[in-house]
Formats: sequence, C-alpha cells, structure tokens
Amino acid sequence: MSGDGHEEIKCEDEQTVITERRKSGKCLPDADMKYRSDRYGNQISQLGYGCMRFTRKGNSIDYEKAEREVLFAIKKGVNYFDTAYIYPGSEECLGRILDENKCRDKVNIATKLPQYILRSSSAIEKTFREELTRLRTDHIDYYLMHMFTDYAEWERLKKLGIEEWITKQKAEGRIRNIGFSYHGDTDMFLKILDAYDWDFCQIQYNYLDEHTQAGKKGLQAAAAKGIPVIIMEPLRGGKLVNLPEKAKKVLASDSKGYTPAELGLRWLWNQPEVTCVLSGMNSGKMVKENIRTASEAGPGDLTEEDLKIVENIRRIIREREKVGCTGCRYCMPCPKGVDIPGNFYYYNLMYMEKKTSARFEFAQSMGIRKEPGFASQCVGCGKCEKHCPQHISIREKLKEADRALRPLPYKIGISAARKIMLR
Repeated sequence: MSGDGHEEIKCEDEQTVITERRKSGKCLPDADMKYRSDRYGNQISQLGYGCMRFTRKGNSIDYEKAEREVLFAIKKGVNYFDTAYIYPGSEECLGRILDENKCRDKVNIATKLPQYILRSSSAIEKTFREELTRLRTDHIDYYLMHMFTDYAEWERLKKLGIEEWITKQKAEGRIRNIGFSYHGDTDMFLKILDAYDWDFCQIQYNYLDEHTQAGKKGLQAAAAKGIPVIIMEPLRGGKLVNLPEKAKKVLASDSKGYTPAELGLRWLWNQPEVTCVLSGMNSGKMVKENIRTASEAGPGDLTEEDLKIVENIRRIIREREKVGCTGCRYCMPCPKGVDIPGNFYYYNLMYMEKKTSARFEFAQSMGIRKEPGFASQCVGCGKCEKHCPQHISIREKLKEADRALRPLPYKIGISAARKIMLR
C-alpha cells in the first residue's frame, strides 16, 4: 500500500522497470487494450489518461508517483494522454515522464489552447510554443480549443486568424489533429460542430449527463460526421463512484459484481459513438481497475438488465443531489479564497451519505485549514459564474451550502478547533 492508502503498482520491480526502459528506449504495451479509430484510421486506446488530477505534494505534482502510474498505463496499452495549459504542472510532468522514459513516440498527447484568456494572434503562437516546450515535443497529436461554451468564442478566434494559424501548424506538422472541448448546451455544440472541419471533439458525458451539455444528441451528431468523440467527466467528478447507500444496494443486487466506476465506464463504452473515455487516474488501484475494465468492455455489451440498473441508480442520485458541480475547478481561484468545489462536494455529500459524517469531514478537511475557504467569505463578485462549465448559480448555492454545512453548533465547534489547532 502507498502512503495515501491506495494500492501501488508493482507488476515488476518499479525502479528497475523505469531504469531499464530509459536505457533501452522501449516503452511497448503488453496488454489486450481495446482501441477505436479516429477519422484517419489511427488507433486510440478506448481508455485515455486524464492528467489534470496527478497526485500533488504541497504545491507541486508528486513526479515519482505520477511516473509509475503513467508508465504502467502505457505498458498496458493506454496511448492517449490528455492535459492542458492551465492544469498546474501537468504539461511539464507529462513531458518529463515521456522524455526521460523515451516514450513520446508510443503515445498521443492531447493538450489545449486556453482561448478564453488570449486576445491576439501573437498570444496564440506564444502559448502554443510554451506548451511544446513544457511537453518536450515538436508536435501535438490532438490539439483542442479549450472549453468552448458559445459560438461567439469561435467567432472571436476567427478574427484573430485562428483558421490560418491552424492550417499553418498542420502543414508544418506541429499539430496532427485539431478539435475543441465543450461545456455549453446542445444547440450551441451543434453550431460549433458545423462551423469548421474538426478532426475530433471532447465533451462531458456520463449517465447523469446523458441529456445535458452536448449530450447524446451531440455525441451522435459528431459520430454521424465521422468526428471522433473524447469523453471527459465519465464518472462526474467521482459522483458515480461514491454512490448513495440506496444506489449501492441496487448495484450489489446485480450478479455481475460491477463496481460503481466499472458500471459508469462500461455504460460509455457500450456506445459505439464514443471513441475514448478519459479518466483522471491518480492511484495504482484506479489505474489497474480502469485498464482491466477497458480491456473487457465494448459496444453492445450491456444487457437490458444492466441498463435498468443504471436507470435506477440515476434516479436515486437525482433525488438527492443539491448542486451539479463536477469539481473541475474552472471557477477557481476565488479572489476571496472560497473553496467553491469543496463546499459543493460536502454539501452534496450530506444528501448522498449521512449529514453528520459529511459535516464532520467538512470541518476536518476545510474548517481546520489555515485558510479555510468557507462559503461565507464570498462577496458576490460573480467571477466564478463566468467560468463555470455547468452554469451553476454559484453565489446562491454557496449560501445554501454554508447554511447546511455550518449550522450554529458546527460554527462554534469549528471556531474552537481552529483556536486550539492553529494557535
């Protein structure tokens, strides 16, 4: 077991494997991973590695742990690794792992242009060059316009010359495939989908979000155009793993013995329109389980009974959820230090588990921090709501969360604990 309580990857002596791989330059898969094709016939592993949630040590990524997990994934056939300019330290970490272990030519790198902060063509070029440097590569296999929510964002990029820039980068081999990630509604997704000759796209999609954001309609529209679809938030920020007790009992009644994560992933791979499912893996146990599932699951595998179980679980979760937050953290940082995803996580947890245990965890993990991040610190500036992919009324929901999580007895208790533990 590792220090964080997760099972570590020990298929062989880890350090020996890493050392020998660096010497030989060999980084070949040895698993029965399943693959799906992009529009040019290239094979993409149906499990992709989301690099946003690498384990952190303080303010930096735990490189050695991330290296073990990434190399194990590559060894088992994962060949699609997703990162972004705004994920702190992620591009640098992935680039270093691939470079030091001579694995770059065995994988596809997907990263993203932060279009929402760029205001000139020179800024686009500068940012892209910086990403190449961070990733220690001369090309990006799958490059995305990050987090479109509205067609106007594409129109603004067109005025900056993005189409000509993309054409140049592709002609010179620095970008192999161009796409976009999306967090708006279905109609706007369809408009953006038709606005350019995209090579691929990335959407939030899971059995809770089947008919929200791009949704099933968007998924099928992209597939009909021959555009590969990469799936993010397949387990909805962990909500489809940490199920309510009532939902756990429904799942346990099934003789197949699927775990909550396995069922969520199999539901996606059951659909032929899905090309690759990203998982933000940050433990050996998670990597192993997801790879095992990916090596078994395929289109049409789920039975009618399986789908009924999914529907029952979805109904139970919807009955209890208070805020549709996925924990993506696009709303952060808050100018006043509010931990927005943290407050919403524990608020939802109150209604998915026991209220007392959720409040205790909230007090323990957030209340005793030096900078606590309480919802009461919100001054209503609204900055967070402009960046929320889920379009949550964050200011209103923060007030609800604070009232639920910190009734008077808990406020007194947390205050007393802070005086004792932070003096």
